[in-house]
Amino acid sequence: MTDPLIRTLAELPFHVSGRYPKPVLVRRCVGDTTVDRSSRELFDEVRDLSLGLQGLGVGGGDRVAILSDSRPEWTITDLAILTAGAVTVPVYASLPAGQVGYILGHSGARVVVVADESQVAKVRQEWPRLPALEKIVRMDAGEGGRDNELTLTDVTGQGHQRLITEDGLGREYKERAQAIQPDSLATIIYTSGTTGQPKGVMLSHHNFVANFTDLDKVVSVTEDDSALSFLPLSHVFERMVLYLYLYKGATIAFAEAFETLGRDMQRVRPTIMTGVPRAYEKIRARIVEGVAAASRFRQGLFAWALGVGHAAATARLAGRESDALTRMQWPLADRLVLSKIRARTGGRLRFVCSGGAPLGRDVAEFLFAIGLPVLEGYGLTETSPALTATPLDRPKLGSVGPALASVELRVADDGEVLARGPNVMVGYYEDPAATAATIRDGWFYTGDIGRIDKDGYLSITDRKKELIVTAAGKNVAPQPIEALLKRDPVVAEAMLIGDRRPFISALLVPDFQILVQRASADATGARLEELVSREDIRALFVPIVEQANSELANFEQIKTFVLLPTEFSVDGGELTPTLKVKRRVVEERWQDAIATLYAKRTARDD
Repeated sequence: MTDPLIRTLAELPFHVSGRYPKPVLVRRCVGDTTVDRSSRELFDEVRDLSLGLQGLGVGGGDRVAILSDSRPEWTITDLAILTAGAVTVPVYASLPAGQVGYILGHSGARVVVVADESQVAKVRQEWPRLPALEKIVRMDAGEGGRDNELTLTDVTGQGHQRLITEDGLGREYKERAQAIQPDSLATIIYTSGTTGQPKGVMLSHHNFVANFTDLDKVVSVTEDDSALSFLPLSHVFERMVLYLYLYKGATIAFAEAFETLGRDMQRVRPTIMTGVPRAYEKIRARIVEGVAAASRFRQGLFAWALGVGHAAATARLAGRESDALTRMQWPLADRLVLSKIRARTGGRLRFVCSGGAPLGRDVAEFLFAIGLPVLEGYGLTETSPALTATPLDRPKLGSVGPALASVELRVADDGEVLARGPNVMVGYYEDPAATAATIRDGWFYTGDIGRIDKDGYLSITDRKKELIVTAAGKNVAPQPIEALLKRDPVVAEAMLIGDRRPFISALLVPDFQILVQRASADATGARLEELVSREDIRALFVPIVEQANSELANFEQIKTFVLLPTEFSVDGGELTPTLKVKRRVVEERWQDAIATLYAKRTARDD
């Protein structure tokens, strides 16, 4: 096994500037243009900011938080913290003030680097309860002038001034960075969780380096690649992948926002992109929506081309050559339809990566059918995060791939997936009891239920703690059933109900744009509360539920459902920042609707 070219994340800026001297290494989409940075400019900003932070008193082991959306300054700040020997504490920009305050207080952050005035306001609100916090550093220009508040430009400028006035400081900076040990703490990441206060996951430099160099053996990333980043860098998946991009010298473009993703894909024309399943579900839904509004001829042409693409993808996934008819039709289907769909993503994507949650099989099949191979992996914040990854030359839908080279996996007697390897966390910050409960005899207990096939491919079937146990004692795994319901793009979100209840029911959240298209003309402009209560609208979802039920055991089948009049969101509290449903929050918020479901219908559990 080849040794990695770096030992710690603190060596990464030196590695990329020396090995990949590119005129454009990092860029950010802003309006109708991009703001570009070369390899040298990135290194200089990291160094100057690191020296500036050290001038503020930040030293080895100190915690510095980043409260910001994803942008180049996030990564520059992260690397500056790490090269100073300090510890990065990422905080989702979407979190409310109280949760921001909890993370800053629990971690003991001395400095917090924030995006803009809206984030400053959150910190100011919580500051009286944060005795360790000394400084706020703002990325964007703002009001300024307050005590203990600086801009990133101020701190970077102070660092640069130190560099040119203090003899040997540049050499000292490099030596300090190189002296950082692989087992040194790099970050504390607070897991968003679906209930309760988040736990601080401690990851070392070695945890990350071991993980992205393992992933490098599975995916083919080169300095010729252009990667588009739009997931929050507070999410460990995107952050680790970004380290991999830098390690391999790929150009990284940051999308301006999730809402501008389509525009930014056209501008950047990425060759690689990472996302969560919800992003790919929305991409598919918008394509299907656009086809539904087209003429019957175009709808038929799309259906034919997609069928050809599906046949070709099915053969590839089975490891065999397509039949003669598919081989003959594929060039025409691709030229007339499929290539035009891919052109909406910039037309250069070699593959896309999906992580953070299970990707629905139908979504994966759709991506393969239009000529976008999808690499699905699996992991947790506690494992830096990747445990498995699907090889592009040996994909297997329904699985998340085999274990990475340094990772061992096994399945416990109760079906829980256990893992060990150099990427497993140091532990939970100031929570030895939780650490001991999660890491036992060297094995990390993932809390996920899964199975490993004869080829070593792992399939995740559900979360152990999210299993529904009906009143009759039947165990029902909700996620696979919810995925069946979401195969139809009119279902934006689905959540099963049934724990300690006599039968299974479902809460369905429609994609309201698609719903209005499918509904009768008088649905346009109708209030959502009125829309979901109409029998003709409910009737549109009955076949979807019936189709899902046809694939389920009797005790798993959905006996009744309700349509909700609002989408789940992070701001609304129903989704975590990583877009996972907070089941308890949703169940509590819609308890009256759930009570009505069970009051209106009685059913025996079969």
